[in-house]
Amino acid sequence: MKLRTFAAAGLAIALAGCTTIPTAADPISSRWVGQSAGKFFAAYGPPINDVDNGSGVSYTWKGGYKTVRVPAKYADGADGKRGKQISPARTLYLRCQAEITTSSDYTIRSIRVSGDIPGVNGPSYCAEFLAPAAPAAG
Repeated sequence: MKLRTFAAAGLAIALAGCTTIPTAADPISSRWVGQSAGKFFAAYGPPINDVDNGSGVSYTWKGGYKTVRVPAKYADGADGKRGKQISPARTLYLRCQAEITTSSDYTIRSIRVSGDIPGVNGPSYCAEFLAPAAPAAG
C-alpha cells in the first residue's frame, strides 16, 4: 500500500512540472507579418532560394552577417583594481536565417527563424537584427 502512495505522489510531482508557460509574442512575426516581402528584401537583402507553393512563394533568406569582438570580463578586485579574469575575450560571428512565406500578392504570411544564435544583447540575434527594439524616447 505504501508503494502505491509513493508512486502516486511521485507521479503527481512529475506532472506538476509539466505546465505550459506563456511566452511573449514573436517580435519578428509581429514586425513583419502583413508587410510586403519587397520591403523586407529591400531592407535586408535578397533571398537565397524560393519555392512556389501554389498559393504563394516560400523564401529562404540568410543575412545579418556581423563580427563582434567581446572583451574579457574581470572580477572586481580590491581597491577598485581589476581582479581575476572571469571570461576570456572572444569573437562572435553573428548571422540569421529565416523561412518567409508570402501570399500571391507578395505579402508576408509567416516568417520563421530557421538559423539563429545568441545575440549581443539577448538570446536571439535574429530578433535583434530583424525586429530591433524601438529606441527610448528622451
